[in-house]
Amino acid sequence: MKVIKFNKKSFLKDLDFISRNRKSNFSNKVNIVKKILKDVKTRGDDAIIYYQKKFDKSSVSKKNIILSDKEINKVTRNLDPSVKSSIKLAFERVKDFHAKQSIKSYKYFDKYQNELAYRVSPLNRVGIYIPGGTASYPSSVIMNAIPAIVAGVKNITLCMPTPNNKINAGVVYAAKICGIKKIYKIGGAQAIGAFAYGTNTVSKVDKIVGPGNIFVTVAKKEVFGEVGIDMVAGPSEITVVANEDNNSTLTAIDLLSQAEHDELSQAILVTTNLKFGLEVKNKIYKFLDVLPRKQIAKKAIDNNSAIIVCKNFKEVVSVVNEIAPEHLEIKTKNNSTLAKQIKNAGSIFLGENSPEAIGDYLAGPNHVLPTSGSARFASGLSVYDFYKKTSVIKMSKQGLEKIGRSAIQLANYEGLFAHSQSIRIRIS
Repeated sequence: MKVIKFNKKSFLKDLDFISRNRKSNFSNKVNIVKKILKDVKTRGDDAIIYYQKKFDKSSVSKKNIILSDKEINKVTRNLDPSVKSSIKLAFERVKDFHAKQSIKSYKYFDKYQNELAYRVSPLNRVGIYIPGGTASYPSSVIMNAIPAIVAGVKNITLCMPTPNNKINAGVVYAAKICGIKKIYKIGGAQAIGAFAYGTNTVSKVDKIVGPGNIFVTVAKKEVFGEVGIDMVAGPSEITVVANEDNNSTLTAIDLLSQAEHDELSQAILVTTNLKFGLEVKNKIYKFLDVLPRKQIAKKAIDNNSAIIVCKNFKEVVSVVNEIAPEHLEIKTKNNSTLAKQIKNAGSIFLGENSPEAIGDYLAGPNHVLPTSGSARFASGLSVYDFYKKTSVIKMSKQGLEKIGRSAIQLANYEGLFAHSQSIRIRIS
């Protein structure tokens, strides 16, 4: 785990150095994904079944691509009651938070009695992708489904791979709690293609949301335009701002909470105290010895993570805004003051009692967040992502005559004769 002393002139180069290994190499996956998508578009269910058997060793058929009510009841019957209770609590808390996000239609008349309106309506069909295998998370179902539910989306479906025919009970139960009626036992780029183009069995959607591996991410990029997508997400990341006033043990485990996600995950400590930083580093490596996902976390820590030492909090703010992390913990005494100066972060956690991990599950705000510095221009998933906004214009005769001549001038300036005539013929 590298230790970097902040230097304004060289920092961007240093940041690029620790981030270089994380940059997804999409180029060598694009041709593979394009072939799969084209095949799904052409052959539909037959292509899906072929790729499920090839990649997931799954025995899906046209008859059982959709998880039946019998299968849902069977797979969730023996799920630990405490897990069920936790999923329900997460559902309630996340829904309560998102219920406060609202955007309203409006209409008004200008001084010429032109009627101008902005109409808000929910998307009709949304497809949620939830990964399978080692990365299969009920929390992802909740975080992706609830904003759509609150927005009023009527048709929400879900794709989840079932490698070796294994079905994740927690994911299915979370989908059940969210009221999702159709769960497809398919994954990978073929599932994204099915959502984008539709097949005899899988309904075409308007927007695809949810995490996935690099093939899923590339597929989402490829079908964007045919359908909407949430974002192009990279591996998880966390930046923690802490110093000698903080608990080094808590800081170390918080950094590891994201490192254990993926070998390409990133954990960065920003501190004003080198001694504290080294203490945290030492504890990280001690924790690694007992971490079940040790190999994954160690590669993330060794290759993609760092301790950045600043002279003062002004430098800290500058560093954090440049990193634009997915998750930011500010554990210092002046955490609220610092937070007001942070412009670029997906989600901010303040104080020792606010570990990022609580936000992954049931604090309330969404855990689908911008990564790889995209928090500079993007936001986390919300209810707003599931609305369409349509403008409505109804001109009065007086209104068209009053403002039309200026529109004609602009149309002529732009060389668009039919535009100007379309207006002129109505007011001359």
